[in-house]
Amino acid sequence: MEVRLDKWLDVACIFKTRSQASRACALNRVRLNGQPAKPHRKLRLGDRLEIQLGDWTRILIVRELRDRSVPKAVARTLYEDHSPERPKMDLIDRLMRQPAAQREKGSGRPTKRERRRIEDWEGRG
Repeated sequence: MEVRLDKWLDVACIFKTRSQASRACALNRVRLNGQPAKPHRKLRLGDRLEIQLGDWTRILIVRELRDRSVPKAVARTLYEDHSPERPKMDLIDRLMRQPAAQREKGSGRPTKRERRRIEDWEGRG
C-alpha cells in the first residue's frame, strides 16, 4: 500500500490540514529520505521524514500507512519520533508573539477617536 505524503501528514496529525501539509512540501520544509518532497510523493514503510517547523526539525520514521482520519491516539502510532527536544521559547519571543493591543471582549470595534490614538501610538498616523 502507498499513501500520498500530504495525506499521511494530515492523518498523522503533523499538520492540521492537508493543504497546510501540501504548502509545507511546496516550500521545501519536508524532506523524504534526505530529498525535498512534493505533496504527491508516495510514502512507504520505513521512510524517514524531516519536517522543518520554525526552528525545530522533526524526524519521523513511517511505521504504518493510513489514508483515512484516525483518532489522535492512533495517529501517534503511525510514526516513530526521533526528533530532538523542542527548543524553549525565550521571554522576548513569547512577548513578541502576543497581540500588540488588547481590547476587552465585547467592546466592539474601536471608535474613530480610539483608532486615531492607536495609530498615533503605533506611529502610523
